[in-house]
Amino acid sequence: MLPVVLLVSVLAAALGVWAVVFAVADRAVVLRQLVAAGAVEAALVVQGVVLAVLQLGGTHVEEPVTLWGYLLVALLLLPGAAVAAFVERSRWSSIILAVAALTIIVMELRMWQLWQA
Repeated sequence: MLPVVLLVSVLAAALGVWAVVFAVADRAVVLRQLVAAGAVEAALVVQGVVLAVLQLGGTHVEEPVTLWGYLLVALLLLPGAAVAAFVERSRWSSIILAVAALTIIVMELRMWQLWQA
């Protein structure tokens, strides 16, 4: 599980830094950033598959509902940020994307803690 958590976190961090650079430059989100958000989303889907396989394989998690809840919210977060970025065509779209990326990193940390418990 750790390699997937690290992959998602690194991708989300790169996206977040990119969005912060755009926000500081007073620029709106561009399509390439949304494609990068799609890559983070794909990594989250892979994480869900890995999580399902490990749990079906017998790995016990203390709070499976909380763990799956975090994953579900993480999966919904970036599409929501992308919609908000299309609606708001100012630097705030970059801030929204940066906050979403940071939130995913925090959620990944929390999922890893739940997995280790």
